[in-house]
Amino acid sequence: MTQNPQVTRVRHEIRRRLLTVARTEQLAPAMVRIVLTGDELAGFTSLGFDDHVKLFFPTGPGGTPDSAGEAPADAARDFTPRRFDAQAGELWIDFFLHESGPATGWATQARVDDTLVVGGPKGSAVLAVEGIDLHMLIGDETAIPAIARRLEELPAHARALVVVEVDPDTSWPAFETAAQCAVIWVHRSAASAPGADLIDRLRTVQIPAERCFVWVALESQSARAIRRYMCDERGVPKAWIKASAYWQRGAVGKHERIEG
Repeated sequence: MTQNPQVTRVRHEIRRRLLTVARTEQLAPAMVRIVLTGDELAGFTSLGFDDHVKLFFPTGPGGTPDSAGEAPADAARDFTPRRFDAQAGELWIDFFLHESGPATGWATQARVDDTLVVGGPKGSAVLAVEGIDLHMLIGDETAIPAIARRLEELPAHARALVVVEVDPDTSWPAFETAAQCAVIWVHRSAASAPGADLIDRLRTVQIPAERCFVWVALESQSARAIRRYMCDERGVPKAWIKASAYWQRGAVGKHERIEG
């Protein structure tokens, strides 16, 4: 490839905001949207579809959290800003409801006028549409908010291929996009090695020899396996792959970029 994808990096003011639940929406049996609002949203910026903010969930007794700092009993978790509407003064956060934990526990019980502290994002990596022939988005349930945001942002002339690994017998809403988009749902098997079910399905998919940008967000081992597969077997240059671990089996609050 003669040119790498165009990525513009923007730094933001680092601050925490005390926000209030305006409403909740059940998007799927395992996903709920929490719409946050408040005067402290002034100045909030999220330019990249895979930006992440930190949400601070109280896990012990005490008063209402405030934006001045993190209480010792707070649990911090990374989430995608699904949408920020400056005019309406709303920040959307979509929660994947999985096993018990502070985020799932809070989201399932959230009610109007509850409060939550949101930190960041620290910065954005803005990926240009120009110069990319295919946007390949690979993830699991935790990546659905970022994938949905990217698809909504793509113009009609863009092409996208979405491959999402989910548990069998689960339902998810259709993605909305003006782009030319194909979506493949892959049912995971508990007996398979990390990433194996996705790789088996990806082997049946044709992708352009050049200018295919591959975005990956999965469990840590799975993300590494997919990145290796796309580099070694499909010949995608490393500069055209962005892989992240959105969680790690056996770890708490894991979120990291996978390189090397």
